[in-house]
Amino acid sequence: METLLNRYRNITVLLLVIFAQLVLIAVQVRNDRDVRMVRIWSVTAITPLAKVLETVRGGTSGFFRNYILMHDAREDNRRLQAELDRLKMENQFLKGEISTADRAKALVAFQQRTQSRTIAARVIAAGAGANSKVVFLDRGSAAGVERGMPVVTPDGIVGKVIAAYPTASEVMLITDPEFAAGVVSQKNHVVGTLKGQGQSACKVEYVPSEEKVEVGETFYTSGDDRIFPKGFPVGVVRVVRPSSPYQEVLVEPSGLERGLEAVLIVLEGVHQAIPEVPPANAPMYLGTPPPQAPEEQATQPAGPAGTDADKLVQKYRQIGAAENHKFGEGGPGTKPPDFNIKVPPPGSDTETRGHGDAENPPNGQSPAKPAKPQGASNQAGAAKTGASASPRPRVPASQQPPQDQ
Repeated sequence: METLLNRYRNITVLLLVIFAQLVLIAVQVRNDRDVRMVRIWSVTAITPLAKVLETVRGGTSGFFRNYILMHDAREDNRRLQAELDRLKMENQFLKGEISTADRAKALVAFQQRTQSRTIAARVIAAGAGANSKVVFLDRGSAAGVERGMPVVTPDGIVGKVIAAYPTASEVMLITDPEFAAGVVSQKNHVVGTLKGQGQSACKVEYVPSEEKVEVGETFYTSGDDRIFPKGFPVGVVRVVRPSSPYQEVLVEPSGLERGLEAVLIVLEGVHQAIPEVPPANAPMYLGTPPPQAPEEQATQPAGPAGTDADKLVQKYRQIGAAENHKFGEGGPGTKPPDFNIKVPPPGSDTETRGHGDAENPPNGQSPAKPAKPQGASNQAGAAKTGASASPRPRVPASQQPPQDQ
């Protein structure tokens, strides 16, 4: 290194002197914006390095900051997910409690409404088989439950007790293939036998092909099986297929629609009437029309409103009032009113009020002749001859000419 400096000493000193001169010149010289050249050169030389250092610093700090924030976000996400799961569980629990309360309320209302003596029970277990249609209730022989008693809900029948234990009872559902019960349709009173099929729908057997069963019709217990009292709902007809000699009728059980949780065991059944089907043309309430605005009333025509039939009814009412006749009263042989009389239009000043008019008196009486005022005949004659209708002056008897004998 020393050899190199010794060899190029003069050139090195020259370069240093030139550089020093340039620095001194740059310190003294300013540009047009009054900035020293040395400042411009130093900033220009340092700026690229500063950019590189700032990029490295920002990336490193951002990486560590994002890593810490993402770590916190992951923890927040885990905490929020756990809280969401907890709220979902609470929501499901509250829904179950509300559903249980509704079922209990419906059971209490049904117990108060029905004449049969019942006892409430809860489903505590189901059968072990995959296709099992058996459930266990928490009421047994200690509560008065016996084998063969029906099990119902406010929506319909559920099944029957096939075994009674001291603290529990075993119930066969109506969907079990071995279940059977007598039923009758609500509308056409078609009698059949309800049989389970191991599925959600049941079948009504022994319905003759000539009987009429409609889709949407409801079946009720008929009481013929001596198990279910008459009048309990069974289900709604979903499919009707004609066949011979019996139709194929599929019924959707109404007692199993909302699931099984709380049921009623009928300890002492009482038959009840099957409700009648409401008529299709049942009367419907119609309120009064809204009052019209003053501007609407001003624009309405003054003539009578309504159809021709309404006008004819109004005319008949006026005729009945004119002849003192009440429609719908009187036995055979009663003289009917004269519908050929003339009546004034409704609302006129000359409208007859219960006594007929001058031309057509009531009850066939002769028309009354109006009394003519004095001098009316003279006025009429004068009108025909064109003379004046003024009365003549009276002449004294002494001045009258003698009449021819």
